Amino acid sequence: MVELDLENALWSIPAPKMKMKQAFFVPLSRQAIQIIKDIQPLTGSGEYVFPSYRTHERCMSNNAVNVALLIMGFEKEFIVGHGFRAMARTMLHEVLKFQPDVIEAQLAHAVPDRLGSAYNRCTHIDDRTIMMQTWADYLDKIKAVGKVIEFKQAA
Repeated sequence: MVELDLENALWSIPAPKMKMKQAFFVPLSRQAIQIIKDIQPLTGSGEYVFPSYRTHERCMSNNAVNVALLIMGFEKEFIVGHGFRAMARTMLHEVLKFQPDVIEAQLAHAVPDRLGSAYNRCTHIDDRTIMMQTWADYLDKIKAVGKVIEFKQAA
């Protein structure tokens, strides 16, 4: 199964690869698609966008990002790879003003509600698509000015 559909800007992750064993869909921003295209000459046309350093038969390990951060001089007490999810979650809500249920859906978190999760099958895919593009645009702006900035979402 091909997971990345660049034409439709969607990453489809099959259920067996997900912690909750449910298929998951990730909207891809224009920037994410460009990065995937740009990295292909470096990683080849194998199964993985980020293959293992040791073998292209497996994806990069969970710890590879943590090792890269250490090599760049960031101590694990300061930041670890998983910390970027928490940072994004906070900034998406606090700075970019996205609703927590949309953010949690993007993070593949099961969010309990007063009716019970058995009745909540919302994926918020349209809102998540807007959110992921807004997030990518925001990161581009941060990169351009070199600091966290106030950001107004396009109407």
